[in-house]
This record gives sequence, structure tokens and C-alpha cells, in this order.
Amino acid sequence: MSDPKQKSRVQFNKLQKRLRHAVGDAIADYNMIENGDKVMVCLSGGKDSFTLLDILMNLQKTAPVDFELIAVNLDQKQPGFPEHVLPAYLESLGVPYHIIEKDTYSVVKRVIPEGNTTCGLCSRLRRGTLYGYAEANGVSKIALGHHRDDILETFFLNIFYGGKLKAMPPKLLSDDKKNIVIRPLAYTREKDIERFAAFRDFPIIPCNLCGSQENLQRQAMKAMLKSWDKQFPGRLETIFTSLQNIAPSQLADLRLFDFIGLTRSQATEEKVVSLNAGLDVLAM
Repeated sequence: MSDPKQKSRVQFNKLQKRLRHAVGDAIADYNMIENGDKVMVCLSGGKDSFTLLDILMNLQKTAPVDFELIAVNLDQKQPGFPEHVLPAYLESLGVPYHIIEKDTYSVVKRVIPEGNTTCGLCSRLRRGTLYGYAEANGVSKIALGHHRDDILETFFLNIFYGGKLKAMPPKLLSDDKKNIVIRPLAYTREKDIERFAAFRDFPIIPCNLCGSQENLQRQAMKAMLKSWDKQFPGRLETIFTSLQNIAPSQLADLRLFDFIGLTRSQATEEKVVSLNAGLDVLAM
């Protein structure tokens, strides 16, 4: 294929198809979007949320269920934030949108000492504001732009620093039981999103509050995963699959498996039940 433009179009179409399939599979597997849903896409101005909105708008045209989309951005009043960029872009798409203006930036800068990580407080303030808007405006699902690599990074952060086997679930009921959060990009790779964003030339708005903090532990996790992906192709896919294939009896959590009540007699009883079930099948 000698025509560079045609080659580029073919590459884009393949990438878009792969992303659509990954998002569609995640939505189907976890029943993320149902008929009549009003889905709020949280748009930060980064590559992930732009890609999420783009793919969902595309799927909306052919999905077997009817659902609404609304793009919502929280303007945190960061100095130098280009307030005109997102409204202009969203109006060009023709998608319903709303900009929430709330100065969480000043709160974070006032509360967090200089040099410390701001992400924790920033995300809590942002989440509370978005949850409140969703509840007040009949939103049934809140869609976030976290992808597979985000989920794996969180998994290892919790292992190394939190002492927990915990990540980001593709679908989550909020602590107050009032909102359902979905992550339709859960099956997508960050490197595919980066390529897609470059193809689509999204008007990316960098975060100068937390995104520029290179000392974050998450940056170390990201570097580790990128190194593994380069050195051992397929490893990240295998690790993610393990999050969907948990065997509580092979771990050590007393809350998930009855180790205390586990006895040889119990094992014998289970074998008898299994044997009897097998004999019943043969007799049919």
C-alpha cells in the first residue's frame, strides 16, 4: 500500500474496530448499560475520557439498547485552564454537555502541603461533586475513563503499599448506594488509546495539579508495567485475566473462605455428594 493516507486510514479503522469490540465486550460482560439509561461521561480533557466519549457515541448508533449520553466536565478552577476548549469541542460533536464550576483547586492547594501528593483529596472532591450532579439530574450510570492499565496499576499499588488484593472494578456501586460507576474502557490497553487519541487529534488539556507530579507511586507502577509489556508480551493480559479468575480457597482471607471450618470429613462429604451426582447423571 503506497498511499500514506490510505495506509493511515486502514490503521485507524483497525484500531477503532478493536477499541469498539473491547468496549462492547466490557459493557456486555458486566451489564454496564441498559435500555433507558442516562449515561454521564466524565470528561477531564485527557486522552482516556475523550476516547471513552468517542467510542460510546459511536456505539450508541448501533447498540441493541437505547440510552442517552451527557458529557460532564468539572472545571476545578486551575490557573490557566482553557475554559473554552471543551465547550467548543462538545458543541462541534452535538452531544449534550454540562460544565460544573467548582473551585476544588484552591481547597487542595490549601490543605495539602507543598510537594505532597494531591491526587487523593482531589479525587474525593471531584467524585463528590460529580456524584451530586448525577443524583440531581437523573443520571443512572456514571462512566469513567479508566482503562486496563489503570486497573493493573491500582492492583499493584494496593499490593505493594496497601496490603490488599484490590483494584478498580469495571462496575461499582458507590458507598452511598446512590450511584453506579462503570468503566467501559476496562478491557482496553493504554497504548491503543494513545494511538487513537493521536489519530483523532483530540484537544488534550493537561492537568497541572496532579498529572505533572512525577514522584507519584503510580508513575513507578506505570513504568514497571510498561517494562513488563515490552519484555514479556502477553504478561499484562494474563495478569488482568487473573483478576477475573479468583480462587478464594487458594488465598488466605478468612472472610472469603471458611478455613477454620475446613475438615477432612467435610472434604469426604463433598466427594460423596459429587459421586452421587455423577451416578445420577449416568442413570438418566
